[in-house]
Amino acid sequence: MADINSLIAPASVPDRPVAAELAGDLPLVDFVELLFFAYRDFVGDPDQILAPIGFGRAHHRVIHFVNRHPGMRVTDLLDILRITKQSLGRVLRELVDEGFVESRAGAADRRQRLLFPTSKGEALARQFVGLQSRRIARALEASGPNGRDAVRRFLLAMIDQEDRVAVERLIQRADRAAKARPA
Repeated sequence: MADINSLIAPASVPDRPVAAELAGDLPLVDFVELLFFAYRDFVGDPDQILAPIGFGRAHHRVIHFVNRHPGMRVTDLLDILRITKQSLGRVLRELVDEGFVESRAGAADRRQRLLFPTSKGEALARQFVGLQSRRIARALEASGPNGRDAVRRFLLAMIDQEDRVAVERLIQRADRAAKARPA
């Protein structure tokens, strides 16, 4: 299944070249390609698990974020994934029908849809995170003693500047909530 990002506006192109291009170097095509290959392999592990049950990458992303943020609103998930409500609706319906995600009405506003992982969804999310964490751990180990900090700074810098603070908060909030949940 292709990634659907129709709600994302194209990134603005800087008016002047970046430092590497100013120095006469070619564009960073090697890094562009490395990112494509790294992403291919990073999501490839979960793809192999999802394929036999007829799910794809959109299902993986929904399971990941619902598991990380139990009780999240559908509107918040749409904001995170930057996909259309129609695209999410199909994927979410399949995940609910297959028993990976539960959708409940909000307590204060019954029109709100709150999403929770089922035990089956939690187990699948743990399996994905385990595979991907091992891949990341190997790559960080190969990156040297300061690799973790450098890679974190790099990945954060790859996120649009106006979104970085919100992404960091989202991750920190999920980390705190995970530590507070009983094991």
